[in-house]
Amino acid sequence: MYTTDMYEGVIAETVVMPGANGDMINAYFARPLGPGPHPALALAHHMPGWDEWYRETAFKFASRGYVTLMPNLYFRAGHGTPEDVAAKVRAEGGVPDDQAVDDLAGAMKYLRALPYVNGKVGIFGTCSGGRHAYLAACRVKGFDAVVDCWGGRVVMPTEALNEKTPVAPIDYTKDLSCPILGLFGNDDTSPSPEQVDQHEAELKKHGKEYEFHRYDRAGHGFFYYIYSSYRKDQALDGWKKVFAFLEKHLS
Repeated sequence: MYTTDMYEGVIAETVVMPGANGDMINAYFARPLGPGPHPALALAHHMPGWDEWYRETAFKFASRGYVTLMPNLYFRAGHGTPEDVAAKVRAEGGVPDDQAVDDLAGAMKYLRALPYVNGKVGIFGTCSGGRHAYLAACRVKGFDAVVDCWGGRVVMPTEALNEKTPVAPIDYTKDLSCPILGLFGNDDTSPSPEQVDQHEAELKKHGKEYEFHRYDRAGHGFFYYIYSSYRKDQALDGWKKVFAFLEKHLS
């Protein structure tokens, strides 16, 4: 709870961290000042890339007390504007799941090594980042909570699988080792309400701790105030649920 007599300070900068295959990749790092200990959060950015909205979001989490690290999952595609890099990655069919998972695992390990982190590390992602966050939380031990906002292609038909995405994330659900919060719009098509039902059923089947919240009159990306998909009331409620969930599991 913030009060006006509190000291508040945040530092944000670009750093270099170890990612998949030992590659040194860049990452956006934002943290509250002060000795802590603070909870930590890895961010999995969306297909528009390592963009301004996600850097703002990293700063938002830091201002709420979270040591936040967002690896550039598109680092190997080269550099340019986030839009240009994302377009290149999209044309190449996305990044390999194994690579994204290992980059996010590297972020988790980086955060855990910091002396001012309280030992708790969560992971947050939206859109393709929600999918990557879920994959990482299922395949990597060490995350304490995962937030998946409208992550598409968690449920995938067999014909959609390929060399880069060889296994549908839903098929890893039995290995999920932390609680999950899911936020979804009922007007979305990826994931559709039916796919969210399938995901929820799989979580129930394996006895996982989860919260799913679904919003009417909201589609894909309803947090994104920079796009026409933004839905103010649904976004405000969604952010409240995100912070309550993280407070419960990371603080």
